[in-house]
Amino acid sequence: MQTETAEQLVAKKCLPCEGGVEPCSLDYTKAQLNSIPEWKLSEDGKWIRRSIRFRNFIKTVECLQRIANLAEVEAHHPDLHITGYRNLTIELSTHAIGGLSKNDFILAAKVDQLLRLEFAECKCNP
Repeated sequence: MQTETAEQLVAKKCLPCEGGVEPCSLDYTKAQLNSIPEWKLSEDGKWIRRSIRFRNFIKTVECLQRIANLAEVEAHHPDLHITGYRNLTIELSTHAIGGLSKNDFILAAKVDQLLRLEFAECKCNP
């Protein structure tokens, strides 16, 4: 599998995944993360995460809703967590294969684009 830029990923659509395929290799995953640098790989290499801090609870919930709408359109659903009333964490993994698929990178790039376009005031945690 060849790595793609964030722009190339955003141009793609998530494809249904019901299992039966291998998760992305660790080498591919690490290389692909260069295109979406705000996302961090879990220690076990099975999911990626991005955390964002907003000004207030309402902005956090607005962002969560926009990500939920995007995920529904893509038919690929992240785990979303609000903590401390203004911290949103997004976790992506393809549960059907027990690891990462190309869908996870596509949705991550689209989430990044959404944040750039609609939530320019958010500050990402390092």
